[in-house]
Amino acid sequence: MEISIDIDSPTPQFEQLIEQIKAAVTAGVLKPGDALPSIRQLANDLELNSKTVAKAYKLLERDSVIEAKGYRGTYVHPRAKASCKFDLQEWTARKLGDVIAELREAGVTDSELRNAFAAAINRNPHSR
Repeated sequence: MEISIDIDSPTPQFEQLIEQIKAAVTAGVLKPGDALPSIRQLANDLELNSKTVAKAYKLLERDSVIEAKGYRGTYVHPRAKASCKFDLQEWTARKLGDVIAELREAGVTDSELRNAFAAAINRNPHSR
């Protein structure tokens, strides 16, 4: 699998990496169980900061595209192809858009929305 990062692209490098890994899974270039390079190795190969690769891997793992098996390495998740079809960002934007439209219809101002959103996102989840 060939990965190339465009440092002049407005798309963040970790997102470029995620998109290319998902594209390789969707195209069948990467198959369930295939090993991926270590974070350090891929960062060196692409001349990226290892934190950039780690962020991409963490998000891919969250989305069940890859799975980390501790010291044994990182592999393509058994359900990776199906997981690539689900766009969490698009789903989140759609859900938020629906709620915002409903609140605006009720007369809530943009300023009130921003304040409520900031309060909700900063709320301690353990205080419930």
